[in-house]
Amino acid sequence: MKHVKIAFAQINTTVGDIDGNVSKICDYIKKAKESRVKIILFPELAVTGYPPEDLLLKPHFITDNIDCLTKIQAETKDITAIVGFVDRQDSNIYNAVAIFHKAQFIGVYHKIYLPNYGVFDEYRYFKPGRKASVYKSDGLSFGVNICEDVWYPEGPARSQALEGAEIIFNINASPYHMGKAYMREEMVAKRASDNNVAIAYLNAVGGQDELVFDGGSFVADRTGEIIVRAKQFKEEMIISEIVLDGYNLPIPPLTKGGEGGLEEEVYEALVLGTRDYINKNGFKQVVIGLSGGVDSSLVATIAVDAIGRENVKGVFMPSPYTSRESKEDANELAENLSIKIIEVPINRIFDAYIDTLKKEFKGLQEDITEENLQARIRGNILMAFSNKFGWLVLTTGNKSEMSVGYATLYGDMAGGFAVIKDVPKTLVYELCKWKNSKEGRALIPQRVLWKDPSAELRPDQKDTDALPPYPLLDPILKAYIEENKSFEEILSLGCDRACAEGVIRMIDNSEYKRRQSPPGIKITPRAFGKDRRFPITNRYRSY
Repeated sequence: MKHVKIAFAQINTTVGDIDGNVSKICDYIKKAKESRVKIILFPELAVTGYPPEDLLLKPHFITDNIDCLTKIQAETKDITAIVGFVDRQDSNIYNAVAIFHKAQFIGVYHKIYLPNYGVFDEYRYFKPGRKASVYKSDGLSFGVNICEDVWYPEGPARSQALEGAEIIFNINASPYHMGKAYMREEMVAKRASDNNVAIAYLNAVGGQDELVFDGGSFVADRTGEIIVRAKQFKEEMIISEIVLDGYNLPIPPLTKGGEGGLEEEVYEALVLGTRDYINKNGFKQVVIGLSGGVDSSLVATIAVDAIGRENVKGVFMPSPYTSRESKEDANELAENLSIKIIEVPINRIFDAYIDTLKKEFKGLQEDITEENLQARIRGNILMAFSNKFGWLVLTTGNKSEMSVGYATLYGDMAGGFAVIKDVPKTLVYELCKWKNSKEGRALIPQRVLWKDPSAELRPDQKDTDALPPYPLLDPILKAYIEENKSFEEILSLGCDRACAEGVIRMIDNSEYKRRQSPPGIKITPRAFGKDRRFPITNRYRSY
């Protein structure tokens, strides 16, 4: 019976930190050798971090990443290491894998299928590879390919299996969205069984700007059974002995919600993305405008889980229209989370603005202008705390609001990172309920979850004054933004024509706002930003 002992180095790299990434790679190789592992896998572009974007246009960046391979090679005297890096041949660069065996460089593989959709634009930088070889190490025949390569039935896995590969190592930096882990396992299992070859799928883990890499590495044996699985959202090295010509004990399948339920999966993605954005960009503490509403409550809770309660500050900024309930809920949340809350009333500042503008505004009715003034005052206050103390401002707008422009430019949109920018409002509520259930108490005050959402910028204001109820709005947004459905298909969701037209008009007219908003964590199949690149100046209408 033939078997192989493999280490999966599911590591969290940092884009551009070549020395730090290489040091981590070498540390993991040493750990694997201590466990008498034959082969260790590292993620796609592990040396540079993924995605390096326009760093790839700097020739010296490519040179530095190649030069560092000698340090990795020196660590591989008693092991085979498969490591993602950027290769250069003539004037072209390639998304590549270096294969080291017993301190020798035995081969390089160039990614053949370059993704150029959604968040990916690899054709901007890389040339596609042409050859999918099979390599030998200590009597084992194996193939190596990268991420997108394994998604194609007639791709490298097919040719490598036909050439005699006993196992295929597929290394990835595959970004997260809801339910993607299930999709990966389903696809790789089919590729393995179709080609009668084991496939070891290694994924990166960690946050990089808008993206979260969720790990969840696994092995599908030649029958398509999943026999090994690493955790999602956790940096770790797992070691597995895989039988190549016999029976492997299968493990329970994933649900479409990942390891836990959907809410747990999304929440963990938000925590990891927030933690890495803060830490990798050199911040230590964050500040959040606490309104007593559901969005700021969720963001504060995520921040505490990401970097610790001692590093999270809340600022409550009441206006003439702020309710007693909002003050109570903001303070109760802060007490439950054990975070510092600072109260800064904006009444006098707001009065000063009104007085300053009264000459020019004389005879005009109050409208959204006065509402936005309050939001912009709050944005200024939060940025003042940021400047004075070095706190990163976390904005609290959700995907529903960002979609239709129900947010104030330079006001509640002001800040450094938008934690729930890709989280629909209805999911915000579900995440809060899940968190409370997990804690076994009302960590997020119960009233926050049932009171009518309101910006509280005028008397008795409700979100539904300007928007359809969120349970009606969110399906329209998903259909239009994420699924590109036609107007007639959107109408079939149960909304009337006037409602659908109004929502689509708000989405299209708000593109200029979104273009100026902070980055936020992608958790849906199509997020704003890299995923969805619509022109600001745009007269096309689908209704």
